[in-house]
Amino acid sequence: LTYFLSMIFYKTDEEIELIRESCLLVCKTHAEIASMLAPGVTGAAIDKRAEELIKDHKAVPGFKGYRGFPATLCVSLNDVVVHGIPTEKQVFREGDIVSIDCGVYMNGYFGDAAYTFAIGDVKEDVMQLLRVTHESLYKGIAQAVAGNRLGDISFAIQYFAEKKYSYGVVRELVGHGVGRELHESPEVPNYGQRGRGIKLKEGLVIAIEPMINMGTKDVHTDRDGWTVHAKDGKPSAHYEHTVAVRKGKADILSDHSIIEAAIRRNANLKAIQEKKTEQAIA
Repeated sequence: LTYFLSMIFYKTDEEIELIRESCLLVCKTHAEIASMLAPGVTGAAIDKRAEELIKDHKAVPGFKGYRGFPATLCVSLNDVVVHGIPTEKQVFREGDIVSIDCGVYMNGYFGDAAYTFAIGDVKEDVMQLLRVTHESLYKGIAQAVAGNRLGDISFAIQYFAEKKYSYGVVRELVGHGVGRELHESPEVPNYGQRGRGIKLKEGLVIAIEPMINMGTKDVHTDRDGWTVHAKDGKPSAHYEHTVAVRKGKADILSDHSIIEAAIRRNANLKAIQEKKTEQAIA
């Protein structure tokens, strides 16, 4: 789901609040899905429920129909990095991880967020991948402040995931601006150099979304034209927040705490049990 405009659109405070409302509906949708996830549940079932919930709030699924994508959710199992298509044949099993990306369009603005869920007794090395990817997101967010450069976000994610943990940071797929369009400029890579790229200004709204592979950074796309796998078949994790650049501290417009509360209530899911992530952006 990658398409970018050339012009950067800075948002007013009023626009940012509308984007926040869209992002909160995205996270409520994730929370509803989290309550359903269990061995034996299908991708098609959670996609159907997500579409119902979004439409119940008089909003529109942001992904369905976008450049021909056929579903409300991207549902990516295990070695699938992103853009997995939910189907009846996609059955969740004990020990799976599933990355779910969701977008909505409401009140003229898009919201976007992603979360990787652990179903049942997931192996510890895979849980570490989830924790590191999740923390790398907040490392990037900590750099999303006015006066920094875009590359500061990219470097923070790459250094933590790749240099410290030797995971593969996917190059072909990146974050993006969010607003009246689902994908706006600028691109927000998860790799890069400090001090490079555009200077960050207040009013810039971006989706920061590390996509981190346990092994190689290399990926390949299925014949369906959408489903992106880690080339070596090892697990991949994906977390995403939509963030507004501010002075001093980024403003996170999406809310993962809603999702994490639903995870704690579902005995079929394993929480990543990371230390309080807000500390990472203090």
